[in-house]
Order: sequence, then C-alpha cells, then structure tokens
Amino acid sequence: MDVGSRLREIRAQAGLSQRELAKRAGVTNSTISMIEKNSVSPSVSSLKKVLSGIPISLLEFFDSEEASKTDIPVVYTADEFLDSSVDQIDWKLIGKGFPNRAMTMLVECFPPGADTGEEPYTHEGEEAGYVISGKIELTVDGEVYVLEPGQGYYFESTRQHRFRNPFDEECRLVSATTPANF
Repeated sequence: MDVGSRLREIRAQAGLSQRELAKRAGVTNSTISMIEKNSVSPSVSSLKKVLSGIPISLLEFFDSEEASKTDIPVVYTADEFLDSSVDQIDWKLIGKGFPNRAMTMLVECFPPGADTGEEPYTHEGEEAGYVISGKIELTVDGEVYVLEPGQGYYFESTRQHRFRNPFDEECRLVSATTPANF
C-alpha cells in the first residue's frame, strides 16, 4: 500500500490541510508532508499519532473497503484476515468485519531488526500477547523485557511501551489490544 497517497486521500476526505492535521496530531507540518510524499516511512507509533488527528484507526486506514455488517462469521480463515505491514512488521487482523469490535486480535511477525519506533507510545486500554516463536524485546515504562516462546505479557496501554526484535530470527506472536484500534 502507498501510505503517503492513502494519508493524503484520508486527510482530504476529512477536509483537513496538512497544517491542521499536524496541529491536531501534535507533529510538524513537514512530518505530514514527508509522509504524503513517501520521503519517509512512518513508524507504527508515528502513524498512529498522525491518524489520531483525523481521527481514524489503523484498520480503517489500511482497509479502504467498507466491511459488510450483514453476515457476521464466527470462524475466520487465513484469506479473510486483513494483512498489513508497517516498518517491516506484518500483521494479520482476525475479525476485521466484526461490528463494533471491542478488541484487536492480531497474529504478528517481527523480522530481525523490526521495531515499532524509537519513541514509545501509549493509548487507552490494555494489551496482551503470547510469543509463539523467536524472541521479542518489550519495553514498558523504560524497563526492558525479553520474551521467548511460551511467555506472554499483559499491561495497561497507558504505560509507555514499544516492541522490537534485535535478535537474529523472526518473532511470531499473537496479541490482543483494547479498545479495537486496528
């Protein structure tokens, strides 16, 4: 997906100038401009911050089709997951069309070197996850944890946090966040 073009489209639909979006999101005007020109690839935390100024969730940003609300499945197959990727981190969202979702359920893949961004981020709600394979480094309020297969995490998302994989192998994990923000 062309993140820059999509941001420009969403911003225009919301009737916002680059300057107004920057002001609302608490970033510089040049940040919005560079993202829209694809001069820079925003981190997950940066993109979430920019989108908060519209406001729009990451799910809505990456899914341009209107989800059907008439037939709500219980079981989702791999071809029904919403696949997206930001900063090398791949996500598979389970239940994207579920109306008024209260949580985001993801299968995540962090290749070696992947990082949610140098700046920790916060949001309302809670986060939980379980490492399936590889290792992941989780930083919460400045404290660093290394999780291995069979280990999990659970914390209030209002605490500053970030994820990164400084290891040599890919990390796969299953995670859930509230409220639904993808």
